[in-house]
Order: sequence, then C-alpha cells, then structure tokens
Amino acid sequence: MSVDFFESNREVLEQAINAAATRAYWSPYPESPSPRNYGETAADDARQAFDALLGKDFPLQVSGATGTVGAERSPFGLELGVRYPQVPADVLVKQAQDAMESWREAGPRAWVGVCLEILKRLNKRSFEIANAVQHTTGQGFMMAFQAGGPHAQDRGLEAVAYAWQEMSRIPELADWEKPQGKHDPLRMQKQFSIVPRGIALVIGVSTFPTWNGYPGLFASLATGNPVIVKPHPTAILPLAITVQVAREVLAEAGFPEDVVQLAAHSADDDTARELAMNPAVRIIDFTGSSQNGNWLEQNARHAQVYTEKAGVNQVIIDSVEDIKPVARNLAFSFALYSGQMCTAPQNVYVPRDGIKTAEGRMSFDEVAQALATAIDKTVADAAKAVELTGAIQNEATARRIDEARALGLTVLCDSRQLEHPAFPEARVRTPLLLKADAADERILREWFGPIAFVVATDSTEHSIELARETVVQHGALTLSGYTTDDAVAKRMRQAAERAGVSLSLNLTGAVFVNQTAAFSDFHGTGANPAANAALSDTAFVANRFRVVQTRWHA
Repeated sequence: MSVDFFESNREVLEQAINAAATRAYWSPYPESPSPRNYGETAADDARQAFDALLGKDFPLQVSGATGTVGAERSPFGLELGVRYPQVPADVLVKQAQDAMESWREAGPRAWVGVCLEILKRLNKRSFEIANAVQHTTGQGFMMAFQAGGPHAQDRGLEAVAYAWQEMSRIPELADWEKPQGKHDPLRMQKQFSIVPRGIALVIGVSTFPTWNGYPGLFASLATGNPVIVKPHPTAILPLAITVQVAREVLAEAGFPEDVVQLAAHSADDDTARELAMNPAVRIIDFTGSSQNGNWLEQNARHAQVYTEKAGVNQVIIDSVEDIKPVARNLAFSFALYSGQMCTAPQNVYVPRDGIKTAEGRMSFDEVAQALATAIDKTVADAAKAVELTGAIQNEATARRIDEARALGLTVLCDSRQLEHPAFPEARVRTPLLLKADAADERILREWFGPIAFVVATDSTEHSIELARETVVQHGALTLSGYTTDDAVAKRMRQAAERAGVSLSLNLTGAVFVNQTAAFSDFHGTGANPAANAALSDTAFVANRFRVVQTRWHA
C-alpha cells in the first residue's frame, strides 16, 4: 500500500473500539450541520455539487458498462435525471474476482486503513450526501443529514472496529513447543492468515440507503472482501457517491478500484437475484421486505446472508405518572419520517378498563384521545411539521394509508395532506391513528408508513403476552413499555428477552423508540423474524473471514 491510511486513522479506530466496549456515547463525526463543524460554505458548496449532478451522467468511470440507467424522482417533486453506468451482473462479478487478488494479499491492516479513510472522506461530503438522501428517500433535510451522513458513518465505523477487533485476535505467527519428557520437545512454527470469504453483495433499501447499507459494506470491505453495492432503483445517488469516494481511496492506496463497484439497474430487471444467485457471491447484506429477505435466506445457500426485514413494533401502556409527555413522545415517533422507519411504533396496547396515573384512573378512550391530540399538536404547524414528517418515499405507502382507513375502524386522528412551503409537489401525509381490538388479526402485520393503532386488550398481562407472541411470530425491531410498577417493568423485560426484541422503558424526553445510537445501541437482535443479524456485533463481522494456517517444523 503506497499510503498508510491505517496509521493516519489509528486514533479514531482505537476510540471506536473503546466506545464499543464501554457502550458510552461517542462519535467522531459531528451530527450538527453547523459551519463550525463543516465549514462556512459547506452547505452552499454541497447544494451546488448536488445540483450539478442532476440531469447528467454520474461521474463514475467504470469498465464493462453497456449503457446508463436511472429514473429517480424526489418525493418532494424534483426529477433527478441522474444517469448511472449499467454493468451486467456477470461482468460485475468477474471484475470483482479480478480485483480481489491484490486486495486479499494486502491483509487486515490495509483493509481497515482504507475503510477508515473512506469514512473520513464521506464525512466531509455529508452535506452533499444529505441532499442526495433527502431527494431520494423523502427524509427532511435534518434527518437526511444526520441519519444519511454522520449516523450512517458511525454505523460503518462501528462495523470496521468490530472487524479489526476480531481479526487482530489472531496472531500472524506462533512458536509451538510440546514437551516430550526425556526427548527433545516437538517444535513447530505456525502462520495464520486471515482469508476473506469472497465477493460481498450489499442490497440497498429505498428509505435509508446509507444508514442501512454502510454496516454491511464496511464489515465486508474491512475483512478483505470486494463489494458490489446494489442500490434500490429509487435511491441510487447516495450510494453512488459512496462508491465514488471508495474507489478514489482505493486508487490512492494502490488497489484496483473494482474492489468496490456500483450495480445500478432499473426497477423492472432482475439484477438483484442474478447477483445473489451467482455462486461467487459469498456474502449478502439485505434490507427490505420480508418476502425478498426470506427468499434470499432460503435460496442463496451458497452465501452468508444477513437480513433486516419487516416487523410489527409495539408499545405497552400499563401506567404512567402523566400521560402528556408519554403522548408527546409517541406522537413524535409516529410522525418522524412519516413512520417509514423499521423501528417506528405501530400497535399501542392499552387495557380496555384503562390505566393508572398519578391523578387517578384514565379510561381507554381517554388514553386514545390523548395520543390523537398529541399527534394533532405535533403536526398543527405545517411549515414545521414537514421537516419532521418528510415526504412519503413511494406512492404505495400513500395508498396504504387509504387501505388502513378502509378497514372500518374508528378513526382517532385522520391522516391529512400537508403542503410543503419549499416543495409544492411534495407527497406529505400526517399520521393516521385508528382504534382496534386485540382480537383483530389485521393489525398483526406491518402497516409500513404513518399508520398506528391503539389496541384494546384484556389487561396489561394480556398486552405483554400479545406483544411477546407477535414478536415471535411476526418479528419486531423495537418494543416500548410504560409503567410505574417495577414488577410490571420486570415482566416486560423478561418478555422482551424471551422474544428477542430490544425494549425501551418509559421514554418521555428527547429519546425516541425509533432512534438508536451506534457504539451503544444494538440495532436489531437477530433473535426474531424481523432480522437475522444485529448492527453491529461480533457475529455480524466474524463470519465474513476465515483463518487458514500453514505450519512447519522449527
């Protein structure tokens, strides 16, 4: 390697390893888009850079392209018109195989150093990536900046830290000596080599292309595997910028740029399955629907498959001191990015005979109305609300609101369309809140989008059992509980542990159930049907490489 990126980024790596060990707050990438962090002209420069990409061929020099592809349209109404090089699946695989030869010989130090440098440079382009994320996913700008930039970079760095930690446990050389009594001891020397599994495929999602894509991308790259990045056809640009940066760093380090490639394709072709079923692809990271994730798990048996799929996230309300801060917290969670988060709450379980509060008993209907009122207040000011809700990423999610409304359930808070002051054509919807009964099985599926149900149960015990069974059968990434009773809190925790879902208790402040922090919170557990892996833990990285030894007599 002509440039020692490992040494120049060593301090950040060591801090990341320490943060993962302590689980305390830490991030090297500022989440505030302040000029103090990114420079006085960063925002304007990035917007100009983003605008310069629109309606043109994306500046990515690749081999094997047979044409261009691209049909991204912003949920805010902007036609992006960016055209990306389209390379056939078999050519991508062949180029990855060719690039792998020198990459695998470089070893863990070089792999990790390159990854750390890519992340550092991605951070410098956070404003540009934020514009790309906003106008492909529909996230409000602040979320697009934070989740698409620094928070995604945190998740990538977290995976690199775990990868280095696991690989560095293996000594490169060892002297082995076994006593033989009166005879000379047996002496051997042994060499241990970290060997990558093979080509890795990252299948991107339309809502969080970088946040969900970076863990797998960097976990595979840091363990020596070349990576083919296949974005969702409606959210190519953020990952195209990522691939562009990665290839620049690889070239500077003296490696083939094809160690990281972009697999852009149209919505109506079969690139994802063609790549996934190629026997040379040995690792697959997928975020998306349960249908596609289950298909990969069942059919791509030649590969190690990591999936994050759909689930039914739930809230149990047993008792509260004051319903108002609870309702405000949940209303924010319902409205945040219009519920288009894999962690967003959907079913809120309340005993039909009500709950205890510091001011006395509160009926089911009063709890439901408190939640509805909180939602109304959260989205009352349209100009402010659109920054929270963002826009609906695709028309199918907007249609799902109508489908939920047509269930015939009592509407507690109706979804309405908001006009975005900056983007008149933006597809903006407020949350729909419906009243349901626990016996209604229609709520036991994921209603992706700004849709939630207040569900009447027989008791808190019924709520806990219903939540547990739903996680086991349908999966979930989050579970939230509210109680003033320590014994009930313990039963909630036991149910969560047995079902394999992360639990948040009594959130009333500026922490929300649908947000997680890298280096501290494990995103997903891999212990229920919503995901077979966690972002990030040892298991997420350790199976991406193997150890091959050579031994000889000393």
